[in-house]
Amino acid sequence: MKAVILAGGLGTRISEESHLKPKPMIEIGSMPILWHIMKLYSAHGIQDFVICLGYKGYAIKDFFANYFLHTSDVTFDMRNNSMEVHQNYSEPWRVTLVDTGADSMTGGRLRRVAEYVKEEEAFCFTYGDGVADIDIAGLVAFHREHGCLATVTAVQPPGRYGALMRVGDSVSGFIEKPRGDGGWINGGFFVLSPKVLGYIGDDATAWEAEPLVRLAKEQQLRAYEHTGFWHAMDTLRDKNYLDQLWKSGQAPWKVWA
Repeated sequence: MKAVILAGGLGTRISEESHLKPKPMIEIGSMPILWHIMKLYSAHGIQDFVICLGYKGYAIKDFFANYFLHTSDVTFDMRNNSMEVHQNYSEPWRVTLVDTGADSMTGGRLRRVAEYVKEEEAFCFTYGDGVADIDIAGLVAFHREHGCLATVTAVQPPGRYGALMRVGDSVSGFIEKPRGDGGWINGGFFVLSPKVLGYIGDDATAWEAEPLVRLAKEQQLRAYEHTGFWHAMDTLRDKNYLDQLWKSGQAPWKVWA
């Protein structure tokens, strides 16, 4: 199975970092968040990726072209104009990088990679800025069982602030960042039939608008509820939070050894 990852947006809400690099290349720990997402899929046996490039896409191409340099010790012999890579470890990945346009919307980017997934029975699809400890294998199994064209992962994001525990006007305690108001939101991590590509009009189509709405109206969209960890990196505050979790060794989305 293939996984398509959106990696072409501007990331304007985290412009402190994204003015230098595309949002999926912003680092959590020492590696881009895109790498973390790919490691999650890889841990569940998905090794074939199609990455939708746009804004500063050359930076993502450079990362994979020089993957050994980013992940290994290297000796450069200037006298002999040679390079030796030490402890050479390579992920078992096949990565296809596709320029999907500078201004394309999310649906338009997916439509532009149609030729790479049109022969698949189903494929995974997600955003390049969110991590979770989701059971990808369970998600795929759920999609195959219900037989509809599309599955979206539904999540309940944590509240931004802590909440008071009250009895009348007496405060009995505090809840640290409880889940939101009970509503479920689109958490990404889709599984799709290639037939959904016919629901996308052109580059200006947002996947979250007409295609998903139409799939829902036609009862071709099912929700896979994920109650574990999920967090999108929308702001610098989010980036710092995820970075802190990773560096403390407590990153819930690290499901690989």
